[in-house]
Amino acid sequence: MFKILVLQALYSLSDEATEFQIKDRLSFQRFLGLGLDGTVPDATTVWLFRERLVQAKAIDKLFARFDAVLKDRGYLAMGGQIIDATVVLAPKQRNTEAEKTAIKEGRVPEGWKPAKARQKDRDARWSIKYSKAKVREGADPKAAKPVDLAIPMFGYKNHIGIDKAHGLIRTCGASAANAHDGARLPDLISKGNTGSGVWADTAYRSKKNEAFLAAGMFKSHIHQRRKPRRPMPEQIAKANTRRSKIRAHVEHVFAGQKHRMGLVVRTIGIVRATIKIGMANLV
Repeated sequence: MFKILVLQALYSLSDEATEFQIKDRLSFQRFLGLGLDGTVPDATTVWLFRERLVQAKAIDKLFARFDAVLKDRGYLAMGGQIIDATVVLAPKQRNTEAEKTAIKEGRVPEGWKPAKARQKDRDARWSIKYSKAKVREGADPKAAKPVDLAIPMFGYKNHIGIDKAHGLIRTCGASAANAHDGARLPDLISKGNTGSGVWADTAYRSKKNEAFLAAGMFKSHIHQRRKPRRPMPEQIAKANTRRSKIRAHVEHVFAGQKHRMGLVVRTIGIVRATIKIGMANLV
């Protein structure tokens, strides 16, 4: 049954689509050890198995076992670690302003029957992704400059830490999309990494995080911010560029999850979303 969840994560399949694809694809049947006359678990069975993992909060134990297997195979966490987070989209909720206010306050909106409340995701949140426009080299100086974008996104956030040597996920966590990245740094730092370096973007730069890293004998390579209403000093800009060449490796992991695996959250609630995102981090 666990292998079925692996297939779901790899191909972003719903429970019904998983049942159909197992029956349709010989490659899936070989992976699961099923013969042509084997019994294929139906969609309800897959859902119930995943719900048991949710109730047992098993993803942390599974991830610890996975990390132990990596170490046994010689893939030790080396060279330092890179920390980052990305938003994982979830279906948008159509709520009134009064309902939104109640959800933010942690209450069930008035008039919601239990059946409706079970179908509403009250843990996912809106966030804004800022995309800074860049001027192409050799562009016409008189041409209109590209515009910076602010893209609203609804869902959850996947927080991960990878090792610099192999690019494998060593630590992970999930939260609502509006959670601050920097606050999760202490939870993502792996003490088992043989390197002391820690790379991250400016969202993780704070006095509290710098003090935490110094106390743990880690070397901070977190990007530095420019001061408000002042240009970025050339020396700091060059240092950030050197850090970016290493920090960018974590973006390859997110790109694989979102483009190759098509990672989205179709479940309801942070607990189920943690299993969904955690499985994507495992595979």
